[in-house]
Amino acid sequence: MGEFEVHRVRFFGLVPAGVRCLACQPRGGRLALARTDGAVEVYNFAANYFQEKVIPGHEARTVEALCWAAGERLFGAGLGGDITEYDLARLCVARSVDGCGGPIWSMAANSSGTQLAIGCEDGSVKLFQVVPGGIQFERNLDRRKGRILCLSWNPSDTHIAAGSIDILRVFDVCSGRTIQRIMVNYHVQKLKRECIIWSIAFLSSGAVVTSDSFGRVQFWDWERGTLLESHTVSTSAVLSLAVSEKEDSIIVGTSTGATYQFQLLPVKMGSLEKRWVRTKPFQHHTHDVRAVAHSSTALISGGLDAQLVIRPLMEKMQKKGYEAALRKFTFPHRRLVSCARKARLLLFQFSQHLELWRLGSTEETGKDGEVLPLCRMPEHLVQLKSKGPEHIYCSSVSPCGSWVAYSTASRFHLYRVQYEGDSISVEKVPKVPKLLLPAYQLQFSSDSDSLFVASARGSVHVLQLLEPGGCKHLHTFQPPSGSPEAVYLLASSADGHWLAAVGGDWAIHIYDLKCFQHHCTVPMYSCAVTALAIHPVTNNLVIAYSDQQLFEFSIPQKQYTTWSRTVQNCGLHKVWLERDSPITHITFNPKNPSHILLHDIYMFCVLDKSLPLPDNSVLLMNQSTLKQLPETARQRQLHAFKICKKFQPLLFADLLDENCLVMVERPIMDIKTQLPPPIQQKKFGT
Repeated sequence: MGEFEVHRVRFFGLVPAGVRCLACQPRGGRLALARTDGAVEVYNFAANYFQEKVIPGHEARTVEALCWAAGERLFGAGLGGDITEYDLARLCVARSVDGCGGPIWSMAANSSGTQLAIGCEDGSVKLFQVVPGGIQFERNLDRRKGRILCLSWNPSDTHIAAGSIDILRVFDVCSGRTIQRIMVNYHVQKLKRECIIWSIAFLSSGAVVTSDSFGRVQFWDWERGTLLESHTVSTSAVLSLAVSEKEDSIIVGTSTGATYQFQLLPVKMGSLEKRWVRTKPFQHHTHDVRAVAHSSTALISGGLDAQLVIRPLMEKMQKKGYEAALRKFTFPHRRLVSCARKARLLLFQFSQHLELWRLGSTEETGKDGEVLPLCRMPEHLVQLKSKGPEHIYCSSVSPCGSWVAYSTASRFHLYRVQYEGDSISVEKVPKVPKLLLPAYQLQFSSDSDSLFVASARGSVHVLQLLEPGGCKHLHTFQPPSGSPEAVYLLASSADGHWLAAVGGDWAIHIYDLKCFQHHCTVPMYSCAVTALAIHPVTNNLVIAYSDQQLFEFSIPQKQYTTWSRTVQNCGLHKVWLERDSPITHITFNPKNPSHILLHDIYMFCVLDKSLPLPDNSVLLMNQSTLKQLPETARQRQLHAFKICKKFQPLLFADLLDENCLVMVERPIMDIKTQLPPPIQQKKFGT
C-alpha cells in the first residue's frame, strides 16, 4: 500500500440537519426526504439507494410535508404557508402557491395524484387540483377550530381523515362536510393533558389508524365512531406512521428514537380472522423519529439525529445477503470539502458559510502508526458568509489557494485570496459573467487559470481567471443531444486538455478544452455515477458507479481500457460489491501511475492495477494478515485492493504530494454532543 504521512483532520464542524419528513414515490423507485433546514433530497432505490438529487435549503422555507403527485412531480409544504413544487431536473424550486390558510402542517395527495389536500393552522382543509404547469385552488372543506396536523385520503378518494388536538374528523370530499367527529380521549377519565394526533392513515377496510402524543397507536371504525384497537407502544409520543401498499404492515416512529412494526396476522393458524400485532421493535435512532415510510421491501425511518435508516423486511427477501443488509445514511453522498494541494489549504462548506483552513505541519519522522508532534498548528484563515436566506449549492478552492468560488440558488460569487506573510486579504471579484444559475458543481483547472461551472440543461461554462482579480466567459459546452438535467459532477485533466461532465441522466460527456468541442460520450450504464477523475499521466477516465462497479475509459482512444475490460470479465470481489456507501472521491499518485486512490465514508483504498484482481475465495481486506507472513508467502497473496478502515467517518481524502495524504473525519459522537439531549429513559440497574 505504501507509507504516507497523514494529516488527520477533525476540525470540520459539520452537523447534518435532522430528517423532518419522508415520501415514497407510489409504484416508483425513489424516496424524497426533507430536512429541518429546508433541504430536499431524492434517493434512488434501484441505484443502491444513492442520493441522486439534492435541493439545498432556505432559511425562510421549512418543509413539514412532502408528497408525490402525477407520477414524477414532487410537492412540499411548510410553516411559511406556501405549497412548493420542486424542479427535479434543475434542482430548484419550480413554483410556489400561497395556501391562504396560514402555516401548513400537513399535505397528502389522492391515489390518482390529481388532487392535493393541505391541513392549515386556521383549521381548514383545502383542496388543490394538480394541473400541467402548477396547481389550482379547488375549494375548502368544512372548517373547524384547531390546526390540522395530519391528513390521509381513503383509497377510493371519497373521504379524508384529519387529525388535530383531541379530535379526529372525517370529511366527505364530494360535499366538503364533516361527517364524523371523534374525541380520541372520550374513554379516558380525568385526563387533563391534551392529546395531539401526530399521524393518521385511512385503510381500505374503513379503519382509521392514528398515532398520538400519549404513545398510542389506535384503530377506529370511523362510520360508528368507535375504537377498535389500542396499542400503547411508548411512554412518550408516537410521532409518525406509515402503511404498506398491501395494508398488511405498519411502521411507527417514537420520540425515544425507537421504531415499531405492526403486522396484520391471523388470530390462529388457518383462521380468516386477523388482528394487528406489534411484532418488531427497532432502536436505530437516538432522537425523535419524525418521519417513517414503508416501501414494498423495507421499513424506512428518519430522525432528528440526521440518520436515514433503511431496514429491509426479511420475509420479503428471496435470500439473505446484500439486499437484506441494514443501511444507515448520515452524511451526503457528495463532497463538502475541497483541497488546495499546492497551498495545503482546505475549504469546508456549511449551509450558509465557508471556512478556509491551513493544515498544520511537522518536522518529525516516525514509524508506522506513530502520532507526530506539530511544529505549526492548523490555522483558521477565512470565513466567508453567504448573504441572504439561500443555502450554498457548491464551492471550490483553486489548487494554488488564491481563488475561492461558491454558488447559491440565485448568486455566483468569486473571490481573490492573497497571502502576505501572516496577513490575508480577500477581495470579491466584480462583474462576474451572468450565468444560468444555480451552479451545481465548481471545478478549478490544475493550473488555476480556469474555472468550470456546471449548470442546468447539461451545460458547462468555462471561465478564464485573470490577474490581479477578474474573470471572463470563454465558452459554454452543451451535450449534443440536449438534456433537461443539471450537471452534478465535473473532472478536468491535469494537462488542461479534457473535461468530463455528468448530468442527472447519468450520461458522461467528454469535452475538448483546446478546440472547445464535444469529444465523445462514455457508453451509458444502468447506475448513477458517484465519482470520476482523469488520470494525470494517461488521460484515462476512472468512473465509480452506485453499484460499486469501477470502469476505466481511455479518452484519447474513446473506448474502455484493457484493464477495465478485465475487471468486467473477471468481476470485482463480493465484499467490495456489497458495500453500501458510494465512492465519493477519486485521485491518483503521479509517481505511481498504476495506483488509483478512492474512498467512501468507511474506507480508504489504494487500487494497484499492476497486481491481480482478488477472487471471492481470498480475503479482500488482508493487510494485517500480510504483515505476519514471510516475504515469499506475502508476494503470493498480494492483490490489487489495499484497504484501510482506520479513518471513519471519512468525508474527504486527497493526496497532497507523493508521500502525504489528508483525511477529513467527522466522528458521529462529535455530532451527537451538539444535538439537543434525547428523552431520558429509565434503564434497568440505574
